[in-house]
Amino acid sequence: MTPLERRSSLSLAGIFALRMLGLFLVLPVFALEARKYPGGDDPALIGLAMGIYGLTQAFLQIPFGMASDRLGRKRVIVAGLLVFAAGSLLAALADSLTGLLVGRALQGAGAVSAAVTALLADQTRDGVRTKAMALVGGSIGLMFALALVLAPVLAAQIGLSGLFGLTCALALAGIAVVLWVVPPEPARHAEAPRGRLADVWAQPDLRRLNLGVFVLHTVQMAMWVAVPAMLVQAGSPKQEHWHIYLPAVVLSFVVMGGLFAMERAGRLRAALLGAIALVLLVQLGLGAVAASGATPVLWVMGGLLFIFFCGFNTLEASQPSLVSRMAPAPVRGAALGAYNTLQSLGLFAGGALGGALVQWAGAPVLFGVTAALCGLWLLVSWPLRPVPRQAGGGGH
Repeated sequence: MTPLERRSSLSLAGIFALRMLGLFLVLPVFALEARKYPGGDDPALIGLAMGIYGLTQAFLQIPFGMASDRLGRKRVIVAGLLVFAAGSLLAALADSLTGLLVGRALQGAGAVSAAVTALLADQTRDGVRTKAMALVGGSIGLMFALALVLAPVLAAQIGLSGLFGLTCALALAGIAVVLWVVPPEPARHAEAPRGRLADVWAQPDLRRLNLGVFVLHTVQMAMWVAVPAMLVQAGSPKQEHWHIYLPAVVLSFVVMGGLFAMERAGRLRAALLGAIALVLLVQLGLGAVAASGATPVLWVMGGLLFIFFCGFNTLEASQPSLVSRMAPAPVRGAALGAYNTLQSLGLFAGGALGGALVQWAGAPVLFGVTAALCGLWLLVSWPLRPVPRQAGGGGH
């Protein structure tokens, strides 16, 4: 990477990290803390307040992405982070579960993922873009692990309202990074051709990648409905789950070096299909553990989670890189908006599906369904032909 590419990658990964840390800090404690609010005796409303963020974000990813194509990436990112901060502040001041729900919905309306990813694609060459996307994916994974450690401690000190206040402050810090750290975005020319959203949906491989991110995040959210309980059964108290998650996430980043080697060797398709197969194998393994009726073994659970994060982080780095590479330049933001829309819908669907399946059918059926989804994903993705990277080509 050139110094400018490193600055772009690190600063934009920092924006993702600040935003996602705020979100992740709330998730581990939301269901318990929300019960203390008026209306908190309604489990369905608590679930809706948790999931509404993904739903509003899904509706607005494409409009924000298209707006960034026309108005400029930075302008749209700042506007989205302001909306996200406003939603966080509203949730911090809420005195009822309904107020929390409205605040969460407004948080989701600040849907900047597509614009941030598109700006990263604009500012990096084709040959290093997957590495840049990996920095973003890595920052999200690390924030997830960090939040698992910090959330219970902070919630005990400042409560749920304090966590939302902290989320607001992190969003404002993200705006400062956009304005003063991220390099200037490439100039836009008024005569540049305008793309259409139909150009995004017309490409079969883009549709395959969109389906892929939907399944990946559906599976991720659904499996986490059951995994914490399995870890408790294996003898790991809730407050110590980060002892499993953190090493699994960090060690998986080491394995990701193989992705860059395979990409340089022109074997990105094999890396992608292999990563999908890893996620599938983990679902089958978790299903076998759940169906056995025996007490889960902690090292087996840790090994399965390590394998999952190897596949998950590889896909999180390579799929958006491929979307940015395959999409026509005038609709790059719209294409990444469509991709992030399916990602958000996957988060919403996974939470709803996981909760329903565990409640009505049990964990073995849950992992059977997630394994079937991964098998379908692998089948649909088999014809995928990734566009080869251009070692010296620009990203503009």
